[in-house]
Amino acid sequence: MIRGLVRTVRLGIKSLLLHKLRSALTMLGLLFGVSAVIGMLAIGEGASREALERIKALGSTNILVRSTKPPDNANQSSMSMWTALTYGLTYRDAERLKVALATAEKIVQVRETKSDMRADAHWMSSVAVGTEPDFLDVVGMRVHEGRWISAVDMMRKANVCVLGGQAAQTLFPLEDPLGETIRIDNDRYSVVGVLEELGRSSGSVGPPLDMCVFIPMSTSQSRIGEETTRISGGSTTRERVELNEIKIKLRSIEDVMPAANVVRTSLTDNHVDQSDVVVTVPLELLREAEESKEKWNFMMGCMAGISLLVGGIGIMNVMLATVTERTREIGIRRALGAKKAHVVQQFIVETGVLSGIGGLLGVIVGWRVPYDVITPLFKEPTIVLVPHVLLAFGISFVVGVVFGLYPAWRAANMDPVEALRHE
Repeated sequence: MIRGLVRTVRLGIKSLLLHKLRSALTMLGLLFGVSAVIGMLAIGEGASREALERIKALGSTNILVRSTKPPDNANQSSMSMWTALTYGLTYRDAERLKVALATAEKIVQVRETKSDMRADAHWMSSVAVGTEPDFLDVVGMRVHEGRWISAVDMMRKANVCVLGGQAAQTLFPLEDPLGETIRIDNDRYSVVGVLEELGRSSGSVGPPLDMCVFIPMSTSQSRIGEETTRISGGSTTRERVELNEIKIKLRSIEDVMPAANVVRTSLTDNHVDQSDVVVTVPLELLREAEESKEKWNFMMGCMAGISLLVGGIGIMNVMLATVTERTREIGIRRALGAKKAHVVQQFIVETGVLSGIGGLLGVIVGWRVPYDVITPLFKEPTIVLVPHVLLAFGISFVVGVVFGLYPAWRAANMDPVEALRHE
């Protein structure tokens, strides 16, 4: 049986080699189809993976409550230049949330102020973040050298600061910043620590943490205050925001959704329409992103699968033409005692070889194109997964064999006498 199968395979390959160009063009259709499936799934996987990582970095057990400036209305436009627009989170909101979420692991207040920062000849415009000692645990940052803000700094309202990784490189490109002094607007602060670079923002609209300078919350309240004044185009605007963000870290994922409902309910008392407050639940975003990823991959797979379908149709056309060309050969084989199964096997082997080689070449091209072409040219992340490769190759092989069944059946059911008469 094995010897007969080997003979059939050799006969099928020999038949394909008699028409090299036609066989190559047929395999080319499957090559493009398989490489398209792998490439498109790699693009979708890379984009979705990047989005998921950004969301996960926010913390699956965190809830972020952020102040946002409400849309302009008639009342705001008629305000005096000496009257500050008040909106956003308040210290009272933070206290209410600490009471309502007594089981929360950590609740951290954040105050952000755009400031000019200078260290000798080096200058930058960034954000001074007033916060508390638990901030690092919530955002997942670590100290690279020195130390973080302590409870003693908070109590003393100390003029100390911790630099983000990029902020340290900007202000102190050639020296160690520890123990040095920087100016934040009109006040001097001693650098007590430098953070490791994080490579992301604090949230969907938060500032890049690597460029921020962190100071104790109590120091921010006493030195900077809650009001900011901006002069632009000859007009002056004043805003008062007590807290820019409240970060809440829960003990487990199961606590997140109930806590989110408590947060939204608690904020309705001080923020009736909640137009100045945004509640972000990374766990909700994560679940939505995962659902979108599945839909996107399915859609991309369907689009690329059309290419495989076209390749399968090409195989069927070629094999039907081959059956017509080899009608007399089929008649001779049947007259010499070959059974229908032998004829079917021969044509199935030929379609299997075409689809198998085309699929393997498609895998090689599809594996390299995302990394060597798409990522360098378009700066888009791509990820090729082994299951996607196996799926694409498996579908191409099955499509090739399935589309070869009808030509094989047609060849096997020829009348041997009529086949022998064929010129």
